[in-house]
Amino acid sequence: MELSDWIIAVVEETVDYLGLVGFFIWFLVGLCFSCYWRICFHLLQVLSFVIPTQLQRVTQRALHRLFHTRSCLFVALHVALQAAVYGEYTWEVFVYCWELQFHLLLLLLPYLLLAGNMGCFILCSRANPGIITKSNHASLVKIYAYDGVLFQKGVACPTCNMEKPARSKHCSFCGTCVHRFDHHCVWVNNCIGAFNAKYFFLYLFSLAATAAAITTITAAFLIQVVLLSNMMHGSYIDEQGQEHAVEILFLVQHLFLTFPRVVFMLGFVILLTLVLGAYCCFNLYLALTNQTSNEWYKSRRYGSSRRLTLQPHDRQVVYKNIYSKGVWMNLKEIFKPPTVLERKKTT
Repeated sequence: MELSDWIIAVVEETVDYLGLVGFFIWFLVGLCFSCYWRICFHLLQVLSFVIPTQLQRVTQRALHRLFHTRSCLFVALHVALQAAVYGEYTWEVFVYCWELQFHLLLLLLPYLLLAGNMGCFILCSRANPGIITKSNHASLVKIYAYDGVLFQKGVACPTCNMEKPARSKHCSFCGTCVHRFDHHCVWVNNCIGAFNAKYFFLYLFSLAATAAAITTITAAFLIQVVLLSNMMHGSYIDEQGQEHAVEILFLVQHLFLTFPRVVFMLGFVILLTLVLGAYCCFNLYLALTNQTSNEWYKSRRYGSSRRLTLQPHDRQVVYKNIYSKGVWMNLKEIFKPPTVLERKKTT
């Protein structure tokens, strides 16, 4: 077994579960909004007897536009959440940490990460993910071979009226087929495909690093407050008049009453760090094995162990990821997508 294959096997065993958790948590918000749309739809059906028809149509169009088409709603929510976190960090945490003589570079680290994250966010949301058109279809269809399991030759997109290249998929949000389609990200309001996957990769990891940095600095500030107040060696008297030594729960309650916004923000960024960290592991696993989220999801239909599956031709085949070329080549493909010329050189 080659070193690259061994690394892939180790990564698959150690990261797969964590990646699954991150994957499902990451899309939990989208699922919740999808459920919200269905609830609203059924509610409108019930209320259709009393609500005017014109108002029903306007409401349905508004809900469809929000949750089933490209919308800036989640982008605005993304910016609002970042502004709230950084506002609280600047207003309280930065000031208190500066008074406690924290190193200036450490306090400025979240701002540096924010600048890089916003740059990747803009590039990811504005870049062409790999939209397949009639002008570039002939070249894109030659880049990847059809594996005969997930991607069948000769299958046409009924919307775009073109043959689907291998590893492509039609995005219902954008209304186009995308080359090496991964998923549609509502947070950047764009598809993630072959040509902007590197920006999404950097955006995701910089966002996780930003959340981790703010979590670390905020937690260090609260720990420093506890140590300076010498509360760990103190005691308190409960409602029955009994004296107790200070415990963790009492410290958390005291900190929440003293710094309510800081503690609330810390809880939020801790949760965000865990979710983004798990999703980063999942995306790293996909990158190392040269898979997309779409391919990973579709491959689960054939069993997680890649066992024999029945095909329409009544013959048994083994599903195998034919696009993996080793760890380093797989990572290189994220940052430098292959072209027709490069594929001719390798074949």
